[in-house]
Amino acid sequence: MNIYDVIKKPLITEKTTIEKDTKNVVAFVVDRNANKIEVKEAVEKLFKVEVAEVNTVNIAGKVKRVGRQVGKRSNWKKAYVTLKEESNVDFFEI
Repeated sequence: MNIYDVIKKPLITEKTTIEKDTKNVVAFVVDRNANKIEVKEAVEKLFKVEVAEVNTVNIAGKVKRVGRQVGKRSNWKKAYVTLKEESNVDFFEI
C-alpha cells in the first residue's frame, strides 16, 4: 500500500491539539485496512520523524437523518501516533 493511501488526513481537533502539546501525540485519519506497522512507516517517511508508538481506533459511522430519509456515514479508522522526544510535526508551518 502506498504511503499516501495509508494516511488520508491529519485529525486536528481541540483534544488532539492538547495531546500534541502535552504528550507529543498526533492523530490521523487512516485507511481502514491499514495496520499499525504501515501507519508507522508512512508517518516516518512522510514527515521525516521518529515514531515511538501507534494506537488505532475503529470508529463506527453515525446514523443520520434528513427529513424522512435515513442514511449512515462511513466507518473510518483513527490512528494516534506517539512521536519520540526529539521529533515534532507542525501542520501549519509555512
